[in-house]
Amino acid sequence: MYKRFCLVNSWNRKLGSVWALLSLVISQEIGVAQQPETTQVRPPLNVMVADVPNDAGRALIVYWTLSPDDRPKVEPRRVAGYKVERRVEEQSPEAISPKASHTEEAPNSEPSHSESDWRAIADLLPYGESQFVDTGCRPGITYRYRVTTVTVNGLNSVPAVSQVAVQPVINWFDFRRSWFLLILMTVCGLILGCTIVAKYGQPFYVRPIAGLQAIDEAVGRSTEMGKPMLFIPGILDMNEVETVAGLTILSRVAQTAAEYETPIEVPTTRSLVMTAAREAVQAACLTAGRPDAYDEERVHYITDEQFGYVASVCGWMQREQPAACFYLGKFYAESLVLAETGNAVGAIQIGGTGEASQLPFFVAACDYTLIGEELFAASAYLSGEPEQLGTLKGQDFGKLLAATLLLAGCVLATLVSFAPQHAGFTQASNYFMNTILGKGE
Repeated sequence: MYKRFCLVNSWNRKLGSVWALLSLVISQEIGVAQQPETTQVRPPLNVMVADVPNDAGRALIVYWTLSPDDRPKVEPRRVAGYKVERRVEEQSPEAISPKASHTEEAPNSEPSHSESDWRAIADLLPYGESQFVDTGCRPGITYRYRVTTVTVNGLNSVPAVSQVAVQPVINWFDFRRSWFLLILMTVCGLILGCTIVAKYGQPFYVRPIAGLQAIDEAVGRSTEMGKPMLFIPGILDMNEVETVAGLTILSRVAQTAAEYETPIEVPTTRSLVMTAAREAVQAACLTAGRPDAYDEERVHYITDEQFGYVASVCGWMQREQPAACFYLGKFYAESLVLAETGNAVGAIQIGGTGEASQLPFFVAACDYTLIGEELFAASAYLSGEPEQLGTLKGQDFGKLLAATLLLAGCVLATLVSFAPQHAGFTQASNYFMNTILGKGE
């Protein structure tokens, strides 16, 4: 009996120990389950906000000290990233600091606002990230920010709130663009200086342009053959600078044609271009002393439709067999059709456009081609006016300055590639590329 009693007593003690251990585990599990989610990870510290300088008042930068639990080299990693939220304040601008605000190391109590006032302004920033630039701000509105640490399980810490609300400031000048301003003023000064010098009678050399020198040859050939000439000032309206340049050359061609008593046909695709072309041709005939040579019906409007216009002009070319064709202005796919038709009828052709994709067609089918800026320089070249020649020469000096800066940048980049360990070359190259030649950021 005594042995049986001892055995029962031993089993009771063992069951009591098991029950106590089981109770301890259950109580710990319940405690963990009841623990709030926001205490699983500590929040970031020292949340600060500052205005982004040199902008139009549409950006604020938020930066903070990483959460003490943000230790990516320690496994298992607890922090997944940070959530940044923004709230519009209702304080008056006079009571708001315009530049930077600070918080204490612990999260601060917030003013009386509801939780729904906060709006997330970014996706979850990665762990180790300690700043964010909010580019969605508006001038005159004051903002407060808070940053929350997010765990890998999606749990949030207590949000750390900026102590002072901040209002973005509009800056009148972007000092990162100082070099651009200096270069622009230099180029403008060169143009103005060359124009003044030209007005005082200083001659400027202008490179001969073969296509413009061939105008007299083309008009003379038409006169000898007793055939008309065709001039097309592009297919777009007067808002295109190439159309204006084409009409400038039309004045010279029409003046020479009036002197030689050679008819010139000017079909257009825009009514406004037709009006400007009529005035240019009429003025040219008056300048040549032949007002009777002006025929209004030869400067006419056809249609705004691109290939309808081309069909009409090509039909006229096949019927009239012009001896000279001028294509000077803005052209697209119709350039090859027109130039090939003119080549088929045996006309001497002078083409020119600023549209780089159409230049190969003119080069292939025309006798002379004005490439790019040669078309725009035609006005100064043909008129010889001091103001236009001075402007042209000043622009050339500006191009020389731009080429010099690009060459200097290439030299610095080459030195850095040959001596990457040289700190002076690297710093000079970065400053030159990013500040002088770049965006200034």
